[in-house]
Amino acid sequence: MKFAEDVLNEKDRPMISVQQDVTLMYALSTMVKNNIGAIVIKDGDRVVGIFTERDLLKQSVKKIVDPEKTMIKDLMTTSLFSAPYNDPIYMLLDKILGKRVRHIFIEKEGKYIGILSAGDVTKACLNERTREMESFSWDYYENWRWKPKKKS
Repeated sequence: MKFAEDVLNEKDRPMISVQQDVTLMYALSTMVKNNIGAIVIKDGDRVVGIFTERDLLKQSVKKIVDPEKTMIKDLMTTSLFSAPYNDPIYMLLDKILGKRVRHIFIEKEGKYIGILSAGDVTKACLNERTREMESFSWDYYENWRWKPKKKS
């Protein structure tokens, strides 16, 4: 069984972040440069929010935003969802689906050590299920039919 920390280690990508006092344009440029759909927002070393493509969509419908002047702290989502590093991947999937979130922070010893997307968790669950199915012996099921005895 895989755990949250295992998926983070396989992902082998650090959390990409910006400080809360940067502009929307700077945050978006950083997201594009790193080919990511969400960026972690920090105040110093402390994680204070997240900004996602969905946040951009919601904000652009609400009001006209000047990306060169608007600060990311005014647009970020501050209600963060997290899970412990030793949560099994199926529990992570449960939390993501139950909370209807697309990103979940992974926490260890009181600090966020990474972030996983719904896609990361879904992929890990599917890979785990495939591994389980491949290790299963199908001989019984392939040969289960009753075979009549040959007449002598």
